[in-house]
Amino acid sequence: MSSPATTVRQRGGQSTKKAASAPPPTRDGQQLDDLVKPDKRKAGIGSEWDYKLGLAVITTLAFITRFWGIGHPNEVVFDEVHFGKFASYYLQRTYFFDVHPPFGKLLFALMGWFVGYDGHFLFDNIGDSYIDNHVPYVAFRAMPALLGALTVPTVFLIMWESGYSLPAAVVASGLVLFDNAHIGQTRLILLDATLVFAMSVSVLCYIRFYKLRHEAFGRKWWKWLLLTGVAMSCVISTKYVGVFTFFTIGSAVAIDLWGLLDVNRRQGALTLPDFGKHFAARAFGLIVVPFFFYLFWFQVHFAILSRSGPGDDFMSPEFQETLSDNIMSLQAVGIEYHDAITLRHKDTKTYLHSHPDTYPLRYDDGRVSSQGQQVTGYPYNDTNNHWEILPATPFSQGDAIGHHVKNGDLIKLRHLVTNKILLSHDVASPYYPTNQEFTAVSIEDANGERHNDTLFELKIENAKGKQDFKTMSGQFKLIHYPSKVAMWTHTSPLPEWAFKQAEINGNKNLQQSSNVWYVDDIPSLPADSARRIKEPKKIKRVPFLKKYFELQRAMFYHNNALTSSHPYASQPIQWPFLLRGVSFWTQNDTKQQIYFLGNPLGWWLASSLLAVFAGIVGADQLSQRRGIDALDERTRSRFYNSTGFFFLAWAAHYLPFFLMGRQLFLHHYLPAHLASALVTGALLEFVFNIDPAGLDEPSYSSASPAATADGKPGAAAKKRGGLVTPTAGRRSLPARERMGTQSLRAMWAAAAVVLAVVIGGWWFFLPLTYGKPGLDVEQVNARKWLGYDLHFAK
Repeated sequence: MSSPATTVRQRGGQSTKKAASAPPPTRDGQQLDDLVKPDKRKAGIGSEWDYKLGLAVITTLAFITRFWGIGHPNEVVFDEVHFGKFASYYLQRTYFFDVHPPFGKLLFALMGWFVGYDGHFLFDNIGDSYIDNHVPYVAFRAMPALLGALTVPTVFLIMWESGYSLPAAVVASGLVLFDNAHIGQTRLILLDATLVFAMSVSVLCYIRFYKLRHEAFGRKWWKWLLLTGVAMSCVISTKYVGVFTFFTIGSAVAIDLWGLLDVNRRQGALTLPDFGKHFAARAFGLIVVPFFFYLFWFQVHFAILSRSGPGDDFMSPEFQETLSDNIMSLQAVGIEYHDAITLRHKDTKTYLHSHPDTYPLRYDDGRVSSQGQQVTGYPYNDTNNHWEILPATPFSQGDAIGHHVKNGDLIKLRHLVTNKILLSHDVASPYYPTNQEFTAVSIEDANGERHNDTLFELKIENAKGKQDFKTMSGQFKLIHYPSKVAMWTHTSPLPEWAFKQAEINGNKNLQQSSNVWYVDDIPSLPADSARRIKEPKKIKRVPFLKKYFELQRAMFYHNNALTSSHPYASQPIQWPFLLRGVSFWTQNDTKQQIYFLGNPLGWWLASSLLAVFAGIVGADQLSQRRGIDALDERTRSRFYNSTGFFFLAWAAHYLPFFLMGRQLFLHHYLPAHLASALVTGALLEFVFNIDPAGLDEPSYSSASPAATADGKPGAAAKKRGGLVTPTAGRRSLPARERMGTQSLRAMWAAAAVVLAVVIGGWWFFLPLTYGKPGLDVEQVNARKWLGYDLHFAK
């Protein structure tokens, strides 16, 4: 049937014409038979062989493009140094730290376990040979390739389940199928294939659930609701940007619930208890279930990683004591007063240091210093790092030895080489005018009028009462007693007058995690001292939630701290236009390279149609304000609700990156690009005016009354009596039924043009995606469309 979308109707004062245009209800259902021909409906149900054929072809091509030549290169590529390493740590059961949740990395470890890999190779350097080190790297790469290949038919199914025509589904899935960025990212040991696949499955499952909204609380309704929650859990359990998928689905659910609350809804008003059931069911399926699955992967993570490893330093001493062979626990020695100790900053690993040189009278900004002895941070072990720990009040002369230092004690620190006492006072530090200067004064001054300024309180992290202070395991904050500032350092070196050493100052933010220090050693303690004799320790048990919350805090902190520059980092504004890529791997001998870059023609098409969508929405809203209906109600509803949902998914997975201060790369745009491909396919159908009877189009029966969302007959159905009415099991009409005799030739022609252009772009940039064949200088320069920083261009 043809769509009335091309007609423009003037609103305001023409209600008579409008009413006249609506077909009157009939008892024989003649008009409904005209809308939905029984023979066509029967042929479409369970058939749709052309969609199934298209799905089979798309899936086959997806596997070919993802798996072809997956063994090349046989060397470590880009971030395989991280995620391959993490898989090896899992297989060795060695504790490590990463800013991403564990699900995606556990999949790699699972694949390694399947093929009998023992984790002996640690992926230390890009370019290390897999062959020489006997690593089953193809098996590792097969995992993301499998998920990447399955993502393509998932996109096709999203379009199919949303009621779009076959050309629209082919175009949307084709944009992902022949995209160099999606292919390149899914052929390596990286997390994004898992992320994008789980995101697409979340959208598909929610659409299946939404189509069953008029069969609430049925078996299938619950199945697709729970599957949506599980899929979303897999997204956020892979990377925290998965929260954008939660926002996408959550926004659609909120709109759906708002509609259910409407007393004038077409299916009849819901009682508040019934609405509460809907709300509770969705909260359980889309919040509670995903959260518990998310926790489950951390439980698996902790259960596997039982041995001490490189991740220990990121965790508290209490956490580290749950790991076997932990160096911190094994080397911990109790500290006594008058021991000479070395203090080290937990984050920067610099030693607390001092030397005879003094601060300059004036700094570069004109501020005046105290000209006291410099107290700095030094990265190397040195005698100027030795400090004697003294009690605030001296013990009696015959009772000075053997007293343990404990949590909460007031102490002083004497610098052994210069024989001066550590002090902080109300003078601005060199770099931070709001922070206090640290210096050192003579013993006479420290015992006289400057006594209070030399007092520091020892606050051991997570201490229990007056517990003993120990080396390594006793991480602490040193709080200046009178002014309540914490000793702190950072990575910016001081000028030449301080020999480029680190600044030490007093931080007023006592809660800041970077205020933490630990005692590295006791140089004054002989190697054969009885205090150095260690007794075997039992591994401690810490409640799961306590370990989980500590790890979460560390992950969020270090994720936000990824602010350093990177030669291939990019800004979100560059991504839709594909202004730059990332160099993954090069080989000088063969002139081969892997350069992570999307298909420029596909990306530019999808990005331009995003703007077209926004323009159509703006024009439609403006037309309605002027009383003109450029779109009929069903076309508008489908355009806003279906294509608008895809646009929301794009915006939710793209716009939040503008608020982030951390390092960003092109691969962060892949979920948004998938959503833009869905918008492109939907707009192709909109442009060619396919009748929009889809998710909101009921199936018809002369026997069944309309049903509400809770399965009860609606008020409207009761009033109609025996009229032909929408049934309770409202069915989305297949595209075959909706189009009837409408020709798809023009649409297929447009789809063919789009795919031809996209395939051409994919083929042209294929050597940069697969890493072969090598290109000569002329060929490389021919691919520098927007000045891409490719190798071997000279």
